[in-house]
Amino acid sequence: MCSLSMKTEVKKLDSTKREISIEISGDIVKNKFEAVFKHFEKEAKVPGFRPGHVPRDILEKNYASSIHEQVLKELLPEVYSEVVGKEGLDVIELPQISDVKLDREKLSFKATVEVSPEIPVKDYKNQKIKFKKVIVSGDEIRRSLDALKESRRVESADDNFGRSLGYPNLAELEKAIERQIYFQKENSERQRIENEIIENLTKDLDFKLPQSLVKRQLEELLRQTKVDLALKGLSREKIDEEEKALQTQLGPEAEKQVKVYLVLSAIAKKENIPVDDSMPRRVLEFLLKEASWQETT
Repeated sequence: MCSLSMKTEVKKLDSTKREISIEISGDIVKNKFEAVFKHFEKEAKVPGFRPGHVPRDILEKNYASSIHEQVLKELLPEVYSEVVGKEGLDVIELPQISDVKLDREKLSFKATVEVSPEIPVKDYKNQKIKFKKVIVSGDEIRRSLDALKESRRVESADDNFGRSLGYPNLAELEKAIERQIYFQKENSERQRIENEIIENLTKDLDFKLPQSLVKRQLEELLRQTKVDLALKGLSREKIDEEEKALQTQLGPEAEKQVKVYLVLSAIAKKENIPVDDSMPRRVLEFLLKEASWQETT
């Protein structure tokens, strides 16, 4: 049975930063050194000795620094992950490691991490949502049909026109146009409702945003905007000139998106919804089911 001594201390630097002091000693450190030594014994190439037959003192003399580095490379992440799990820290960024000390008996280091803020989400169920029933009028269908005729340079819309577009007759073409308009209006109404739900959730919540997440989101928005500008024909030089202005312009949107994501994540954790790539959509679907609906004219 391995003996193990671990000391940890978590210091709150601010609402989203923690400093973890870790010290570990005992067999886990000794055994890691021994495992790494054995690996080097098999692989080491020392003149005058066959692989696997290099004496330990010669091995230490030639590879002490590499062995120390390898032990640290393997042991530190293992210990860090174990401590984060035990302390229940919701870490959202890679740690900043400092004050590392390692010998044959003990490993100690500090890890500064950024964590998700505690978000007091409440009253997120049974939101009162006003919605409009989606209706497609005859005028809307006619306008779309007229636009389609103009694009095809056709004067009389008849069954032949419907067949030229792959439909049995004009009536079926009009039904297809009606469905398309309906889905567009339905999606638009759903987007409006989801935006209203998100606004209701976030408007009264004030908490510090983890700057690592804001920075990452800003970089992504900036990348997307640069691609869009390039597709519109703007030169690389012109885009680069506008970068600082774009960062200033996109900053508030990046902060808003991070805030929304963190609030939805907090609800997901309360409702046991997995926090993965599909989390925002699944939380919104949950909130839509839990909402109180009222039809308006």
